Amino acid sequence: MEETDHEDSSRDPLPCQDLVDLENQHGAHNYHPLDVVIERAEGVWVYDVDGKRYLDCLAAYSAVNQGHCHPKILATLHEQAAKVTLTSRAFRNDQLPCSARISTTSPAMTWCSHELRHRAVETALKTARKWGYKVKGIPEGQAEIIVCSGNFHGRTITIVGFSSDDQYRDGFGPFAPGFKIIPYGDIDALRHAITPNTCAFLVEPIQGEAGIQIPPAGFLRQAAELCRENRVLLMADEIQSGLGRTGKLFAYMHEGITPDVLIVGKALAGGFYPVSAVLASREILGVFKSGDHGSTFGGNPLGCAIARTACAS
Repeated sequence: MEETDHEDSSRDPLPCQDLVDLENQHGAHNYHPLDVVIERAEGVWVYDVDGKRYLDCLAAYSAVNQGHCHPKILATLHEQAAKVTLTSRAFRNDQLPCSARISTTSPAMTWCSHELRHRAVETALKTARKWGYKVKGIPEGQAEIIVCSGNFHGRTITIVGFSSDDQYRDGFGPFAPGFKIIPYGDIDALRHAITPNTCAFLVEPIQGEAGIQIPPAGFLRQAAELCRENRVLLMADEIQSGLGRTGKLFAYMHEGITPDVLIVGKALAGGFYPVSAVLASREILGVFKSGDHGSTFGGNPLGCAIARTACAS
């Protein structure tokens, strides 16, 4: 469908192909996108520089579940940006306690660690290991975390080290030890992989990068039971499947379970800001003491204000 573009006297817009050529010439080639150059977006629609509009079924990998440029989230962005955007965690700010209401999605998750983008999974991994040593009593340096083949939990070196995709690993080793990979959805494989040194099982309730893989019915429920029996943390990565993407607030809810650790992001800020969070109980996240973990932008007032509105939209 065609649409007339708004005139903008402040710039002379370049045609699509010129923009594509500029990006190919000067940008790192870590993606191979379609040659559609988006200029603006609203709701479910995106518009290219030639005035054509497209129905966006990708939703920025679930980051804009609320729709592009959601007016309520945009208003919050403007309002908070005019007040204060960053204080660092050397101070407190009035938005951080308010945004913690996301932890009330489950009565078992009363604490929240605010992160930025892929930091959330790294934080969950650090949490699991520290909990394993300080609470479960695993001997130092022997903690194990079980993951699934076909997983996609981010792009950091730790995370690509337990990817089963050769391209994600190629050229980035050596990798951190302490991870076991089992077939996705295989409850018997999980049962046999658990040892006394297992501190966590990290799983996506629905895999996205692997081609939208849904585990067998009952797998998450059985996995939760196994983890509980063996004192292993069940960590659900809902960065892509959470916040309404599957018809429920979180995909794990389809199985009627509650994970010990919940990792959220993407739609947590409605596409306006890179915000993520780790939710768990006081016992689990309480293993962190002052100075153990931190982030310059973690818990910043702009991100927290946006996340609060995005979760309510």
